[in-house]
Amino acid sequence: MAKRRYILAVDQGTTGTHVTVLDDRLKVSGQAYREFPQAFPQPGWVEHDLEDIWHSVERCITKGLKDAGIDPAWVSAIGITNQRETTGLWRRDSSKPVHRAIVWQDRRTAEACAALKARGEEAAVRAKTGLVLDPYFSATKLAWLLDNVEGARARAEAGELCFGTIDSWLVWRFTGGAVHVTDASNASRTLLYDIHAGGWDDGLCALFGVPKAVLPEVKSSAEVYGLTQGCGVLPDGIPVCGIAGDQQSALFGQACFQPGESKCTYGTGAFLLMNTGPVPVESHHGLLTTVAWRLGGVTTYALEGSSFVAGAAVQWLRDGLGLIRKARKVEDLARQVPDTGGCTFVPALAGLGAPQWRPEARGLLMGMDRGTTAAHVARAVLEGIALQTADLAEAMRKDSGHAIPLFKVDGGAAGNDLLMQMQADILDVPVVRPRNLETTSLGAALLAGLGSGHWNSLEEIRSVWKAEKTFKPKATPEARAEAMARWRRAVDRA
Repeated sequence: MAKRRYILAVDQGTTGTHVTVLDDRLKVSGQAYREFPQAFPQPGWVEHDLEDIWHSVERCITKGLKDAGIDPAWVSAIGITNQRETTGLWRRDSSKPVHRAIVWQDRRTAEACAALKARGEEAAVRAKTGLVLDPYFSATKLAWLLDNVEGARARAEAGELCFGTIDSWLVWRFTGGAVHVTDASNASRTLLYDIHAGGWDDGLCALFGVPKAVLPEVKSSAEVYGLTQGCGVLPDGIPVCGIAGDQQSALFGQACFQPGESKCTYGTGAFLLMNTGPVPVESHHGLLTTVAWRLGGVTTYALEGSSFVAGAAVQWLRDGLGLIRKARKVEDLARQVPDTGGCTFVPALAGLGAPQWRPEARGLLMGMDRGTTAAHVARAVLEGIALQTADLAEAMRKDSGHAIPLFKVDGGAAGNDLLMQMQADILDVPVVRPRNLETTSLGAALLAGLGSGHWNSLEEIRSVWKAEKTFKPKATPEARAEAMARWRRAVDRA
């Protein structure tokens, strides 16, 4: 193999960093994972040290390349995918963070969002951004930093500070502080970016009290943003050339390039995204409108729905109830019975996300009797994950007008054959699992390869995407209707 033909994909997540080294045929040659500390200074507050994140990236790159026997000089491109909305602020002159980053989970700005809603601002914000007014997104987090870090607002207005989601921070560090950018998919998660006009919006910046001087330049999702310089773990001159938020990266990694094509990532929660093409689709069913990616000056949009608990429900079975010792054993337990025995589980352990948006909802296990066993409960939990995902899919069908011809899946829980068969039965469409379940990292690698010229078109990329298994629907219409009716009754009571 020719030298300098490896792509480095950095997947920077909420609890850890995963680095994958892929060859020019997308075969995984090396990988490494490292967790980093979480900070919880007050109830509802979640913070990350930006330096801890950077050090986790450095160590993963070093280990991933070393274990694979790959010379760092053979890396030809770097792609980045990242936890979205997490908000960092650092000095231009020294690259030193002025405060720990405020994580997407952080709720400290809930009152600020509620005040803006009370003023009647949400409709106008949603019209421009496709998002709801919620502390989940970056704008109120950034405003909090500017108002609560001594001198930060004045220095930001003077152009001395840089705001960034984690992609911006990593590009900054890879390039030795030479490049301050983000891509359109990450920008669209800030509440400051007009997804229709394709740029930072003066009115939104004024509403949230954010000076434009602190914002990064918004670039496409695949182009050369800059070259490595003085970053230590890699030689100078390697192009950083692909960026996307984690869920958009997974959509790209699944080769969902046509309107209507969808993917669901089953992790701690479940994230369903549908490609809606070059026109943003307004949701009337509790979903978000977001940028999927921007390539060659053309923006592709997506509808997004998220369920807060998916794999976390299996963790609850393990850690909370002690029904299983390892998460992967849930399938074996659930297969001990042919059905749920009439039990229905609503995975509202952290409230209900889209399409219901009921934060006050709580988890519910309904329909038990003296014959209910641990196996019935395990099977009901898996079915509950599939049923709540079906709600998201139905909302997307209604909003977009697109039927979902097949359903691509990824993430850790997508390795559960029983859950995937349940999903196919409830949706009544084939569920397709790719060979590479780490499609978030794969999407970053594909974007980097596109940005560096290794691939020249989406058609070429689609040709290298491979399915591992397809789960075809087997349930009768009557069984499907009965499961959905039980689900509706249970959700109403949760």
